[in-house]
Amino acid sequence: MPERRTVALVTLGCARNEVDSEELAGRLSADGWDLVEDAADADVAVVNTCGFVEAAKKDSVDALLEANDLKDHGRTQAVVAVGCMAERYGKELADALPEADGVLGFDDYADISDRLQTILSGGVHASHTPRDRRKLLPISPAARQDAAVALPGHAQEAPAPAPEDLPEGVAPASGPRAPLRRRLGDSPVASVKLASGCDRRCSFCAIPSFRGSFVSRRPSDVLGEARWLAEQGVKEVMLVSENNTSYGKDLGDIRLLETLLPEIAAVDGLERVRVSYLQPAEMRPGLIDVLTSTDKVAPYFDLSFQHSAPGVLRAMRRFGDTERFLELLDTIRSKAPQAGARSNFIVGFPGETEEDVAELERFLTAARLDAIGVFGYSDEDGTEAAGYEEKNDPEVVAERLARVSRLAEELTAQRAEDRIGETIEVLVDRVDDEDGVIGRAAHQAPETDGQVRLLTEGLDSPPVPGRMVVATVVASEGVDLVAEPVRDGGRTEEAGR
Repeated sequence: MPERRTVALVTLGCARNEVDSEELAGRLSADGWDLVEDAADADVAVVNTCGFVEAAKKDSVDALLEANDLKDHGRTQAVVAVGCMAERYGKELADALPEADGVLGFDDYADISDRLQTILSGGVHASHTPRDRRKLLPISPAARQDAAVALPGHAQEAPAPAPEDLPEGVAPASGPRAPLRRRLGDSPVASVKLASGCDRRCSFCAIPSFRGSFVSRRPSDVLGEARWLAEQGVKEVMLVSENNTSYGKDLGDIRLLETLLPEIAAVDGLERVRVSYLQPAEMRPGLIDVLTSTDKVAPYFDLSFQHSAPGVLRAMRRFGDTERFLELLDTIRSKAPQAGARSNFIVGFPGETEEDVAELERFLTAARLDAIGVFGYSDEDGTEAAGYEEKNDPEVVAERLARVSRLAEELTAQRAEDRIGETIEVLVDRVDDEDGVIGRAAHQAPETDGQVRLLTEGLDSPPVPGRMVVATVVASEGVDLVAEPVRDGGRTEEAGR
């Protein structure tokens, strides 16, 4: 019997990329590949790249070069780039980075096994010439559902019965239309794609050009995937896309998310549902109501503000201002005082003045956000803003980035301190000798928003990963919290039980 082929998936970037990697893992596993964690133990190292900003692109190149080094002293025979950077640059990336044995775009995902086998056998798969993927789909959102365009995480192929001989742990995650999916790791949280692409035209963002126009997944597919993940032991699902507030518009119901959320929350085994990537300009009263009042749905608002000075926002081709954004946050907190709120901001945008920065600082000081990401502006290929005049000098951008980042750090630490005394529900993520019991409250998304360290002295047994524990916040450490489980008759009170 020939030796089985081995493959390792190295994932960079956002949660959407993590979902894509699990789709590739499912396809490869179903076709006879063995998945290994360490690239040094794999015949092929597949690097799922990020192509969003310069720092992420550099990280992707570094990861490819690091994997390439393994070919000199490990089992690895080939290194292949997939993901957003590979899709965005295609042949250009292949020419600039000969260390990569292959650069595969989204159109290659359905045939990933054949592509890797060709490369592993010494063959060459020609890298694609990048194109604007928005032009591959109809202009009308309603006409996009049946378009034969590769959309990672969607499975656009015609419905067909699921294969009967899938390896253990591999399943069509959302029914007969779904891509195969295999979990990479055993975290109690997993992401589920609501949609792909974006119809917004923010002047600084290149994502729509390589991710394409907005296409929703069918509610039955999303619900089926959530059920499958719960069967795999997942306790929290995070709904992701480039813009979750647009979900359903191409299915004829812009309020579809409001009806879908309670259905996902009712899936047996799930303890928490989280929604990310919300556009402030598209927030609806009904969606706020569902997010703040539905059992097991986290009152969590990942709002893409980007700035608060009106002139900068208009140049970004976005909407809003400080007062409107504060009104939105006040509305949310009037319904759920403990609601979590986070956002990202760009400083140094072309034309941004010191007065604009002061306005942003005013907003941040009043907003009481739990997590704040701050980025310095840099030109992105193919974006409108790259052609703007009135560019700020790099030194000015760096100074503003440092200043606003310091303010953000102070403000988020203060917000965490304000939560002392609150009763929270903590989903335990991990338990280890070094850090103890680590989890997250409803206002904390994985990896981005801080964590909770649970004090467990005196308990008969510590909580295990995946357990939801009711606790009281007793201290803060920067953005992180320290909490003490609520004791009732000498035992830990556990939420949802």
